[in-house]
Amino acid sequence: MKIAVAGKGGVGKTTIAGTLARLFAREAKEGETVVAVDADPAMNLKFALGVKENPAPISELKDLIFERTAAGASASGSGSASASGSGSASASGSGSASASASAAWTGVYRLNPKVSDIIERYGARGPDGVTLLVMGTVVQGGTGCVCPENAFLRALLRHLLFKERESTVVLDMEAGVEHLGRGTAKGVDLMLAVVEPGMRSVETVDRIKKLAEDIGIKKVVAVLNKVTDSGAVEKVEAKLREFGIPLLETIPYEQALVKADLEGTAPLDAEAGATAEVVGRIKRIKEKIFLFK
Repeated sequence: MKIAVAGKGGVGKTTIAGTLARLFAREAKEGETVVAVDADPAMNLKFALGVKENPAPISELKDLIFERTAAGASASGSGSASASGSGSASASGSGSASASASAAWTGVYRLNPKVSDIIERYGARGPDGVTLLVMGTVVQGGTGCVCPENAFLRALLRHLLFKERESTVVLDMEAGVEHLGRGTAKGVDLMLAVVEPGMRSVETVDRIKKLAEDIGIKKVVAVLNKVTDSGAVEKVEAKLREFGIPLLETIPYEQALVKADLEGTAPLDAEAGATAEVVGRIKRIKEKIFLFK
């Protein structure tokens, strides 16, 4: 199962994504793996998972990226890109993403670099056997050499969504999902769009749905988080219905969750019973997700 969790900043999507990933990991069968992918520029998923170490963001592994994409050599063949227009493309600019790598960059790079070993080499092992992979960000504007990084990250996402058949993958994403790419997005089984009470948040979910559908994600459902009264649920659900977005679950606002977050504690590791209601609702989300498989 491949699940993407998206929503505007502050709605609690990272908490939901991290808890969901660990719950899947707890019930993983022998031979199955659960990979939690931090694809949000904020890179806070480690806290929701309870991962203590700081895994290197993949986008910052410049030497590896330039080696695998052959950006520092004359990459040839149908899997490469250049500015010539003959099955290839290039990026221009005088900036440098990495002094050692960009110094030798020819402007030609592979679109299908080897990424099959990245999870094992650079994933951080977390509680319940979950693996965290931090994608990182590609600096835009004025830096020039961004194409090899983008090619590498996209290749890695394709591998996670299409090749890791025995893996459950939970992607923690920002509100803008179009960077997944049309081909890659088709590997997502379900998108959870997290919303909080408020029309601006609901309208963001509508935009997420439209973006998701534009790139090939067919199943989008909403999760209403931080609920304080039932009246809000009715209003939000009615608006979501107008947009054609099913409401999968509601999660109450929980002060204990705020306290745990301030302490850097994952919801599943919080003081016994403190976050039980929230965790219980996320368990329900997990069970309902299988209806979309």
